[in-house]
Amino acid sequence: MQNDIFTAKSWVTLKPHFYAIDSLTLDAQGMDIKTVALVGLKGNTPLKYDYRDNKLYITLNKKYTNTEKYTVYIAYTAKPDELKVQGSAAITDAKGLYFINPDGADKNKPIQIWTQGETESSSAWFPTIDKPDQKTTQEISMTVQSKYTTLSNGKLVSQKPNANGTRTDTWKMDLPHSPYLFMMAVGDFKITKDTYKGKEVNYYLEPKYAPFAKQIFGKTPTMMKFYSDVLGVDYPWNKYAQVVARDYVSGAMENTTATLHGEHIQKTDRELLDGNEEGTIAHELFHQWFGDYVTAESWSNLTMNESFATFGEIIWHGYDEGKDAEDKSRYEKLQSYISSTKNGGKSNISSFLLQ
Repeated sequence: MQNDIFTAKSWVTLKPHFYAIDSLTLDAQGMDIKTVALVGLKGNTPLKYDYRDNKLYITLNKKYTNTEKYTVYIAYTAKPDELKVQGSAAITDAKGLYFINPDGADKNKPIQIWTQGETESSSAWFPTIDKPDQKTTQEISMTVQSKYTTLSNGKLVSQKPNANGTRTDTWKMDLPHSPYLFMMAVGDFKITKDTYKGKEVNYYLEPKYAPFAKQIFGKTPTMMKFYSDVLGVDYPWNKYAQVVARDYVSGAMENTTATLHGEHIQKTDRELLDGNEEGTIAHELFHQWFGDYVTAESWSNLTMNESFATFGEIIWHGYDEGKDAEDKSRYEKLQSYISSTKNGGKSNISSFLLQ
């Protein structure tokens, strides 16, 4: 990675769901495609492809049935800052990959890299089938300057120092999840460690705010136990991390095992006296079950993800602070719904019913 360009290599392993196929179409937004090849025991075989309209159309070497897996290798460069895309009311930008202060010119802002996949923006930094009804395992290796900390989904399985002062970190996700929930983050983060039933629960903050990590995020393990008990399904993933990013394009995002929060959640102990973001922390954690573990089939059902997470937020307030706090939270959510419809907004009735 350098400045606002992301040079990468991708190995995509697939098999047909039903019918035999001899072609593959991948979402690949704003990329320069260098190489497309079929991976074989004796080496790679170049494949014919056509790249247009942010789609990569690949002609395979034969027809593959639903009992055959094949792996396609793609070398490419992603240029998110050159991508012409629009955001939404909830997520104000959709270029997928963000370089914050890459040249270090702004002395008041850290250098960071982070991603935002929802809804179909992950394909701006790796070729994929960018739909919520696709689920896949993943392995991501990032080569960064050795002074930086990295985060991605799943487990950090290796850290390899390189001779040129960089380090390559590899993160592996063994359980399948949807492409929009893939993430990576790079920056000068200080990690504060916690646990839940032997699983890592870590908080990644800028060094200035690290002393207050437990005051900001410290109720997370208790939330994990509460939701596990209420749902009858224990926290389903191998770790849970929360990272805070600058200039984030939304409030927070429930990437599987690695939620990303906007900078507003970082507060000192004195600032926390005036209010905290426990509602958001609870909301994003509940998504690890509803949205990540159980995923909407299509974006038209996305409101169900959010409704369940809002419900989770409400019942957490009741568990943690009592009935009055739960009623207050429910009332505020209801007023938000009513206000949005009065102002001409479109709200799904499912949001109201769950509140």
